[in-house]
Amino acid sequence: MYHFNAQETLDRLIQWVRTYFEENASPETKAVIGISGGKDSSVAAAVCVKALGKDRVFGVLMPQGEQADISSSYLLVNTLGIEHCEINIGETVSTFMTGVSQIMPLTEQARVNTPARIRMTTLYAVAACLGGRVVNTCNLSEDWVGYSTKFGDAAGDFSPLSDLTVTEVLQIGELLGLPAELVHKTPIDGLCGKTDEENLGFTYAELDLYIRGLTDLSDKPALKEKIDRMHKNNLHKLKLMPKFEL
Repeated sequence: MYHFNAQETLDRLIQWVRTYFEENASPETKAVIGISGGKDSSVAAAVCVKALGKDRVFGVLMPQGEQADISSSYLLVNTLGIEHCEINIGETVSTFMTGVSQIMPLTEQARVNTPARIRMTTLYAVAACLGGRVVNTCNLSEDWVGYSTKFGDAAGDFSPLSDLTVTEVLQIGELLGLPAELVHKTPIDGLCGKTDEENLGFTYAELDLYIRGLTDLSDKPALKEKIDRMHKNNLHKLKLMPKFEL
């Protein structure tokens, strides 16, 4: 039966990040990470600090207009003592979407996914200015059901958490000694006012047990079918772009 050892995983994770930078960057290269103030960016940033030192981690806060919970983002960067900046993407998103809407009707998919892609563009602009590497902050649970934006938050140069479920990320966050209000902050998309779990229609705890083979959901066939369907339909987000080969 699957067993997760949080301390062993954290030790390996820190070494993995350190090795990635040793093999793919110069000794001065920084990890550039978008800071939302949620568990994933908090844990990923803290792991990078453990691996590289706080002087080599740079946080980017990217509110879209006014962000009610931006204090969480500042709590994280101040707790870790990392350099950071705030770049408000509100006007950029508004201008861009206005331009598109003048040509064709905006869809809900465009409205929801475009800000995430503009944030990733912002991260890469900052990384280009600093000569840094962009941290992907997705976890396995979100990736499993496609709860991420392709070329948005699903992008990055390296991904420390993408093989960890939400349950496991929480355990790592607790081991790192991060403030409880960051590790256990209820994930919310910031658009519709609903939590991630309300949007998904199931809890991460249910999903994580299924992913790790600790339940087969035989008692909840409708839930099993939904998770399997979402996983299949969103696998394209996790694969390299298909290409024609001669």
